[in-house]
Amino acid sequence: MTLLSFVIPCYRSEKTIKKVIDEIITTVSQKSGYDYEVIAVNDGSPDGVYGVLQELALHNPKIKVINLAKNMGKHAAVMAGYAYVNGEYIVNLDDDYQSPVDHLWELVAPVEADLCDVATAEYAEKKEARWKKIGSNFNMLITEIMLDKPKGLRMENLNVVKRFVVDEVIRYKNPYPFVEGLILGVTKRVITVPMEQRDRGDDKGTGFTFFKSLALFSNGLTNFSVKPLRIAMIAGLMFSILGFLYGVYIIINRFIHPELAAGWSSLMAVMLFSSGIIMLLLGVIGEYVGRIFICLNNAPQYVVRNTINTK
Repeated sequence: MTLLSFVIPCYRSEKTIKKVIDEIITTVSQKSGYDYEVIAVNDGSPDGVYGVLQELALHNPKIKVINLAKNMGKHAAVMAGYAYVNGEYIVNLDDDYQSPVDHLWELVAPVEADLCDVATAEYAEKKEARWKKIGSNFNMLITEIMLDKPKGLRMENLNVVKRFVVDEVIRYKNPYPFVEGLILGVTKRVITVPMEQRDRGDDKGTGFTFFKSLALFSNGLTNFSVKPLRIAMIAGLMFSILGFLYGVYIIINRFIHPELAAGWSSLMAVMLFSSGIIMLLLGVIGEYVGRIFICLNNAPQYVVRNTINTK
């Protein structure tokens, strides 16, 4: 019997989470030789999702509930769920009914056949706001550069991962996890399976705000690569060379044209531009130093208040 572990971070999903779990049970029951467990992580949800999860877990011991003490981000909730999985394959999905669970076996098949270690959905059209699409595309480009991610690869909200990958991922104990970066740090054997993303199962917008997206982008950029520091060093070197060359140009031009007045405006423009670059690069360095400080203080990745059906 092959056990599938479904990890669902739950936030503002009171109206959809039961529908999602019911679809999981229906889908798995369609094939013999498979069993399931659902690890639903209540990520400090402000609505009644925890009460719904309690009710579901009361009647079904295969539904495990991890109740976090506070919201520490979706990826921290995923890491909390990973700590309780028992299955041979781990299925990641969202709680808003957009993940097409009815196409689950299209993702399981290549992983079981050892064609890959991770199979993720590939959506022709993302059902999200325009600003988020732009941000997602920019984030994909940056992670390709910073994390050496395969070109065009996007880890969507429905994917299947082998157990050994998850076992390696949860060895990361520091705060600010970035699950995609952690997975790609373990394996590059990832394939995509084309399918359609569904509309949300409720009338709520995404809980992933602009600032949460920005924080996640910062996690991926600084937690798993030193390339930003190298870029800062190269940029500093380039601007130093440009400054030196401009200084040489000013001196030579002054000898050739002694009648020219000193350029206060150009001097101020150069000073403002160079000081802005310096502050930007110091900010990058400060981000690294701040994260090192927090990690040294052993800040928790997540805090579990209580669990249901985990023993």
